Amino acid sequence: MAEMPPGWLAEDTERNGALQRGHGDGCRPDAAVMGTALTAPVAGGSFQDAIRTLNTLQTNASFLEQVKRERGDPQAQLEAMRGFLERSGLKVEDLDQLNIIHVTGTKGKGSACAFTECILRSYGLKTGFYSSPHLVQVRERIRINGQPISRELFSKYFWLVYNRLEETKDPAHGSMPAYFRFLTIMAFHVFLQEKVDLAVVEVGIGGAYDCTNIIRAPVVCGVSSLGIDHTSILGDTMEKIAWQKGGIFKPGVPAFTVAQPERPLEVLRDRAQERECPLYLCPELDDFEDHDALELGLAGSHQRGNAALALQLARTWLQRRSCWGLGELKEMPSSTVLAGRPVPLAPAFQPTDAMIQGLRDTEWLGRTQVLPHGPVTWYLDGAHTTSSIQACVRWFRQAALGQDKPHDGSEVRVLLFNATGDRDTAALLKLLLPCHFDYAVFCPNFTQVTSVTSNADQQNFNVTVENALTRCLENQQTWTRLLEEKGGQDPWLPAPLRVGGLLQPAPSRGTLLLVPPSPRPLNSPSLVFPCLAQALRWVAQGRDPHLAAPVGAHPHPAASSGAVLLREAAAIRVLVTGSLHLVGGALRLLDPTLSQ
Repeated sequence: MAEMPPGWLAEDTERNGALQRGHGDGCRPDAAVMGTALTAPVAGGSFQDAIRTLNTLQTNASFLEQVKRERGDPQAQLEAMRGFLERSGLKVEDLDQLNIIHVTGTKGKGSACAFTECILRSYGLKTGFYSSPHLVQVRERIRINGQPISRELFSKYFWLVYNRLEETKDPAHGSMPAYFRFLTIMAFHVFLQEKVDLAVVEVGIGGAYDCTNIIRAPVVCGVSSLGIDHTSILGDTMEKIAWQKGGIFKPGVPAFTVAQPERPLEVLRDRAQERECPLYLCPELDDFEDHDALELGLAGSHQRGNAALALQLARTWLQRRSCWGLGELKEMPSSTVLAGRPVPLAPAFQPTDAMIQGLRDTEWLGRTQVLPHGPVTWYLDGAHTTSSIQACVRWFRQAALGQDKPHDGSEVRVLLFNATGDRDTAALLKLLLPCHFDYAVFCPNFTQVTSVTSNADQQNFNVTVENALTRCLENQQTWTRLLEEKGGQDPWLPAPLRVGGLLQPAPSRGTLLLVPPSPRPLNSPSLVFPCLAQALRWVAQGRDPHLAAPVGAHPHPAASSGAVLLREAAAIRVLVTGSLHLVGGALRLLDPTLSQ
């Protein structure tokens, strides 16, 4: 996860589940010991009613500020979460039966979780997987056997938990949990009642104060790559962020981390020692490969570290749960250099057939994903930190720019970008310059101009249309400045943009394109659209079968000249990045089956 989803307040907890030895059929816990989750809703409603009600739990800005002030008391945060859990009908001890794998990190923790879940599912285990944010539908956050729970199951458990919390309101406990906290509690009910063999739980934000951290006894914990993100919440240095992430470590529960910079790794080591947690460093994936390279379902060289972490998490879970079918795990010599590392290196081993299959079959929407739609190829990656954008650029240049050029050489490259939260957009955009885009398109994460009210699954009450458009126009201005700095005062570049007066729709043409009042608009390489649908339609120019053609011509010279190039190009390569929510909105439009 990573990026701030709606209701991110509650994205501040991490989970641990306790160990229960398997009974009978391998690792499946005895149904008789499962938790006391509720069994019947007091009152129900439709799936859409559930989504609309869930959205009322999104936190407003003033409450978010209050939460930031209260973060100095982590015990109060976790106590509040325990109180909500108990009001819903579960005790913290009930979570011990979920055999949880708890994973934190800044980059790649969702991918590492996806690899881990798919590996263990390849052993025939019934898996639960809780992640955030969702890309298209909120049901994606709670998965069983790799698939989002059905609308019927979502509605059943939503009303079950919501009604119980409503019933238990009183002057002392009058509040409802915020968005992410509610979904976390709901996920625990789903996993217990549906009798999963294990649950892979991704931390929301941070670790120490994250609401998933009410988990007392996970089977194993993991830490993916650390970086700078959510600085207003977690701190502005890698060391402070590492301290937060290490908050999920539990006494006697093994934990694994991918390679980290020296100082953050030392912080993780210190946190592990103070919590009496055995911490190990993952070897590189190379050390797991004998003769043939392991095939990964997720593209990009940066996914190799996530896969190596997943192998360690899955192997440790299987060993600690005394599962059948583990097979002979032959340890292999490691080539990873340990020079001065403060954390011991975990042994590499020969992956089993199930592990190899799991790595190969892993799917994770919106991460290094390619959608070829005729002459238009969409490259989608929800990167939103400097290091993840760097990895995205390496992947895109290899995947897209390494393709054979069209015979007539007419290829158009387009960047579709947005960024949210407190991120340094200039730093992110600067990293994208080497891809040599012909056009940069900026738009908010809204699928339609009216989607603030029409698309309940992707509503975010914490972002106004005006604020989102202002951010896009600032991003456009930054891109223009970066191009000028890179290329000098090339005559085809527009003059620096003025932020004032930019929120003007093109006269007589509706709101297709926001036009910067530049004295030299001809061949402007950047455009701003008010929503994703209009942006995608302009880029595709009717050549993607999933998208309608743009409505009417537009008077702005850059839009009209660009439209001609796009219509005539033999290949259009589009990178969509900067925000997981942007990628989710694009996926909703490019693959309508995801909304069904």
